Amino acid sequence: MSASKLYILDTNVLLHDPKCLFQFKEQDITIPMTVLEELDSIKDRKQSVAAEARHAIRVIDNILSTATNASQITKGVRILIEGKEREQKLGKLSIFPDHELTMRQGFLPDESNKDNRIINCALHLQATFPHRQIILVTKDINMRLKALGAGLQRVEDYRTDQLVSDIEMLPAGHQHLDKPFWEGVENVDSFQKDGRTYHKVDRSLLPNTYLNEYIYDDSKDFSARTVAMDETTVTLLDLGYEHLMDQVCWGIQPINLQQAFAMQSLMDPDIDMSILLGAAGSGKTLIALACALEMVIEEQRFNKIIVTRSTPPVAEDIGFLPGTEEEKMTPWMSSINDNLEAMHEQDERPQSSVKYALEKANIQFKSLNFIRGRSIQNAIVLIDEAQNLTPQQLKTIITRCGKGTKMVCLGNLAQIDSNYLTALTSGLTYIVERFRNFEGSASVHFEGIFRSRLAEYAEEHL
Repeated sequence: MSASKLYILDTNVLLHDPKCLFQFKEQDITIPMTVLEELDSIKDRKQSVAAEARHAIRVIDNILSTATNASQITKGVRILIEGKEREQKLGKLSIFPDHELTMRQGFLPDESNKDNRIINCALHLQATFPHRQIILVTKDINMRLKALGAGLQRVEDYRTDQLVSDIEMLPAGHQHLDKPFWEGVENVDSFQKDGRTYHKVDRSLLPNTYLNEYIYDDSKDFSARTVAMDETTVTLLDLGYEHLMDQVCWGIQPINLQQAFAMQSLMDPDIDMSILLGAAGSGKTLIALACALEMVIEEQRFNKIIVTRSTPPVAEDIGFLPGTEEEKMTPWMSSINDNLEAMHEQDERPQSSVKYALEKANIQFKSLNFIRGRSIQNAIVLIDEAQNLTPQQLKTIITRCGKGTKMVCLGNLAQIDSNYLTALTSGLTYIVERFRNFEGSASVHFEGIFRSRLAEYAEEHL
């Protein structure tokens, strides 16, 4: 009897990463029939996960297409990566007919509960192959608890795509120096290009910096952004503390240095994607919207602002609301309207000013369900509540960017509403880590809460 591991995959794992079947190395995988039924029911729904379901079904079909008869599918078909079958030794994929199982002692009631059916499948395999490690893999926390309670020995989360082991390891986007920067500089090559000042210094001064990280000290004189590096030197773009803090976009000025960094990354034409993270009330949406309005209306660098977000629950269909796509998305986009109203509250006719901004900036509210297949040109795309998106969903949106389009991702990793995502597996965490060495991307973690003293106290104490 083989002592190798046998992984049983839940539906949510295949939806989270349709390519997960190639991530278990030489170990065998089985997919219960119930999971195939769930994929089948999801693939035709008007949901963003429908595409992932179809992708997963195609991957399963490609692997099983080499089977010569039905019995081979239940025993296992060798997983082959196209063009790499000789390079990598992968395990076998099988389909388990869990609908044939009859109730026995220790099984969970499964008349209408598909999770229980999958758990019962795992319990049956554990009893059938006592010398083999049977491992249920699911992103559903409650299902993991139920499986352990029912007597399953091994239950795991799918963490293969997890890039960091601790959320504290995520780059903040800015680095505070304990002593004034210029005190430690012995040799510097300063030069000007396109009206900007650059400083090339020794790499040992900033050994851990990365592209587009903001550097500052307590002198209130020095602030810069890392724009290039090699083995011996780091090139910094001099931003100037006062210049940063004096920025004004659509009447909004930064309150602290992190907001100023975010504003600089948003207004800089060399940055294609700005990622803004921070607690509720730290000013992410306000800063992003103010800069977007400035660039579209005042500077006319872009033609429109497209705003999208995952609609609870997790990018579900928006069809139950009346009206057009724009009207259906309006309830989910109230944060944009709230910030527009806050920006114009001192105006003589605030509502008219908000209407003017919406029309003049050509602000469009779009559902994730209709983003696929598009090519967005000359626009600013604001992705609100990005922490609720999977890596695959964020990849779908980012790859829509055409010529002259800027992407802005806003999110708070402490407020994830998805059943299957954590701060470590969120698409927002994924892109912060993946894009840290891309010269066209900058991420800024906001500090401080400015919405109200009540919001600040709640964030700290609840």
